[in-house]
Parts: sequence; C-alpha cells; structure tokens
Amino acid sequence: MKAAELLVQCLENEDVDFIFGIPGEENLDVMDALLGSSIRFVTTRHEQGAAFMADVYGRLTGRPGVCLATLGPGATNLITGVADANLDHAPLVALAGQAATTRLHKESHQVLDLVPMFAPISKYASRIHEPEVVPEVMRKAFKLAQGEKPGACFISLPENVAGMDVDKAPLPVVQPETGPAPEHKIAQAAELIRQARRPLILAGNGVIRAGAADALRALAERLGAPVATTFMAKGAIPFSHPLCLGAVGLQARDYVACGFDRADLILCVGYDMVEYPPRLWNAARTATLVHLDSTPAEVDEHYPVACGLVGDIGASLEALTDMVPAREPHEIGSLRKRIVRELDEGAEDDAWPLKPQRILRDLRAALGPEDIVISDVGAHKMWVARAWQAEAPNRCIISNGFASMGIALPGAIAAWLVHPELKTVAVTGDAGFLMNVQEIETAVRLGADIVILIWRDDAYGLIEWKQMNRFGRASHIRFGNPDFVRLAESFGARGYRIESAEALTPTLAQALQDGGVSIIDCPVDYRENLKLTQRLGELVCPI
Repeated sequence: MKAAELLVQCLENEDVDFIFGIPGEENLDVMDALLGSSIRFVTTRHEQGAAFMADVYGRLTGRPGVCLATLGPGATNLITGVADANLDHAPLVALAGQAATTRLHKESHQVLDLVPMFAPISKYASRIHEPEVVPEVMRKAFKLAQGEKPGACFISLPENVAGMDVDKAPLPVVQPETGPAPEHKIAQAAELIRQARRPLILAGNGVIRAGAADALRALAERLGAPVATTFMAKGAIPFSHPLCLGAVGLQARDYVACGFDRADLILCVGYDMVEYPPRLWNAARTATLVHLDSTPAEVDEHYPVACGLVGDIGASLEALTDMVPAREPHEIGSLRKRIVRELDEGAEDDAWPLKPQRILRDLRAALGPEDIVISDVGAHKMWVARAWQAEAPNRCIISNGFASMGIALPGAIAAWLVHPELKTVAVTGDAGFLMNVQEIETAVRLGADIVILIWRDDAYGLIEWKQMNRFGRASHIRFGNPDFVRLAESFGARGYRIESAEALTPTLAQALQDGGVSIIDCPVDYRENLKLTQRLGELVCPI
C-alpha cells in the first residue's frame, strides 16, 4: 500500500471519525485514500476554521480532533487554531502536506520548513521522512496529544513519501493509566485541610478534562467548602449549587475574590495557570496552597505550593474525600447571595439596545442545562465567562488560554457534529463572527442545527473597554458591518434582526425550534462595561 493509505489506516486505528480541512495538491494521495475510509472528511472554507473545529471537537470528546491542510499557506493558516488548542490544553493532531523531499533543501515554490514553525505551539512536531515510520509517528502524535496535559501535535507528509509503497501496519493504541497521588501526599493534604478554618476550592479546566466533576462536588460537600471555577471550568460544579461562587478570571477585582480573601487554604484542582495567573488571586501569598493535578505545579512566585498531589485527578479527589472529616458548610451565604444578585442586575431591564445581562438571561431561559454555548473572544466573552450560569461541565466552551477571536462559529459546527441531539449556540461579537464568516457555508452544506447570536456594537468592544479604563478615550476601534440578515440569507441560512428588548426571547425560541443555521443580529449596549468596572473598583466585600 501507499504511505498515505497507511496513514489513513493509522487514523482509523485511533478511532478518528472526522477530519476537518481543505484538499491541496500536496495531499492528493491522502485525499484519495480517504475515499474508501470510514472517516468523514469535513471540507471547510478556511484552514483556521478547520483547526478551530478540531480544537472544539477535542475539548468536547477528550479525543484528538484532526485537521488537514496542504503545504505553505495552507499550513500557516492552521497556526492560530493549533496554538489555541495547545495553550488551552485541547487534544488535536494537525496534518499538512509538504513538498517532495527532493526540493526541501533549496528555495522552492510554497516551501517553508514547517516543523520548526509548529514546534513552539505544539507538544510534538515532526516530518515523516520515510514511509516505514508512519505508524510510529502517528501513534506518538496521538499519544502525546491525548496525554495529560493534552495539547496539539503536528505532522507533515512530503508528497513523494505519501506515494511510496510500504508494508507496515498501525501500532496498537495504548494510553497510559495513572492512579491517585501517593498515599502519603494525600495524608499530608488531608492534614493541612483539617488545620484550615476556611478552605476554598479553585477548580480549573483539568477537572472537566478528567471527567472529575462528580468527585469535585463530593469533596466540596464533605468539606462544606465553597468552589470557584476558572472560565474554562464553568459547570464543573453547577452554578445552582449552594457552594458555587461562580467564575474567576475577570481582569478586575470581583465579588468572587472576596472568597479568596477569606480563605486560609486554597485547594487548586486541575488548575491551568495560563487561564488566571495566581498574582491576581494570591497577591498577598497568605493562604496555604494545595495543588491537585495530573502534572506538577508550574513555578510561580505567587504559587508557593505547600503540598502537591500529582496523579489522576478524579482518583486523587476520591482518595482525599475518604481521608478528610465531614465539616459544616462555610458561612458563605451572604457572599453567594451578593454574587447572584450582582449577576442578575440588568437581567430584567427592557432598555434598548439590550444590556449584556438581559441577553444572557434570555439565552439561559431558552436553553436546557445540557445545551451548549460556544463563546467567541471579545467584550461579550467577559460577560459570558462571568455571568453565564453553567449547570453542567463542558457545556460552556470558552477560549481563554490563547483567547483567539473567530472560534465560535467553527466551534459550534464541531459541537453539533459531536452532540447533534443538543442545542448549540455560538455567542459572538460582530468582529469575531466576520473573522470566520465563510464557515456559514460549511454549516449550511452539512445541514448543521446551530444558532449564531451576534452581539453587535460596530466596534472592537473589549479593546474600547480597556482603552476607556486606561486613557478615558477610544482609539481606532470603530468599523462598519454588513446587513447580517441578508448575509445569512445569501448563504442559505435564516437571518433575524432584534429591534426591541422584548423580541429576543421569541426570536431565540423560533430559531432553536426551526432548526438549521440561524443568525441573530442583536445590538448590545456596552456602556455596561464601564459601569461594571466602576462597581468592581468600589467593591467592598460583604461580611
């Protein structure tokens, strides 16, 4: 068989069910081999969209999403999505064609040395030099992409190597299994917790990656300890749970910070430092820190770990729960009530344009607890991350480590492919939406059932927010927009324009009921951004 056919067999051996990408001249043999494969190739309209689809697929399934491009500009177009997956710890394998090895040693058409380009943004980057190494390279890429902490891997396949004959077979798929942290470390952590009067749990995205939400909740309930989550760990404990303090990560002091101020011990579980640096929640360095994760703690002067538990997150949580005594819940009622009241402010407001709080209230009412929201990056993301009341893990997808605009639309397509039985809504700003708007055609062609809710402010709203906070004036953030309703219709999608606060709820209901691809143009009043910043700047923690 050809090396390209062996590569496809290796992908099948890894249980790959989708490849997102664009055919090219240098991956002709791979595309031909896919014709007889069980793998579904999803033809996208841009390689960045393909990488984002693979990124979100990996987040939702825990298995590497796969994207494919040709050489040169096709491969470089993958970079943003690959970097996003790697920094946000989503398993992904990116494949790219490459020129024949006979012209890689010299200046040649569309040739770039891709491996050094992808090495800094991946866990593993390699070129297949000989057809015989295909099984080893592919197995290594998938093993590393899926191992803790997950991330991106990159492989390039020169076109002449792809066409060479080879007599090999895929390698067995074996993923290493880990148990809980060592018993003496569990005992040490349990003793520190016993000595603490006001422990608090900070849950990171690792809890969701490990499928350890139930174990986290069991420990919190046994300790009576409040739980704060990072943006990407929303839903690790239901927002409706009395011990949930909501999410941390806003680049300003928030009410959740009051819980950190009062804590004398903070148990950091599956915490990815890239999301929310410890200098923002442990500036005084007075609390005892316990680190529970699949990998050792990152070195940071504001993260002095008193005890590190390294092992399977779920198993370590269960072992710790068995070793600590049951305690009465903390007196956090007044703090939680203040957080809930703060998040509800503006939710009933009929002002026009709509306030962010009102948009989120109406969207939350339209969706079930298991339905999926994919947030793009921008001012709206800060509102989603802070105020979206997630009730289940992995149902609010936020890019926060790399924080790349343009992820919501392609991400929603991937979410629908993974969970067609659920409702999926892409929450995006007008700027982020237009960065990958071409994937509307992909969604319509696939018959996707998704709603794209555009928060329109005709500006780079998050940057304006920061400019106004720092300088009191805006600089070069305004732009124009197309008619989003007519744009939707030109792609064969449905388009809706919100013209009053009362119209959003029935429009969402109609779009979700009708199915297919719907785009909702919803003007937003971002004057609320500065009001929020002012309120938080004057924050006084409740007793």
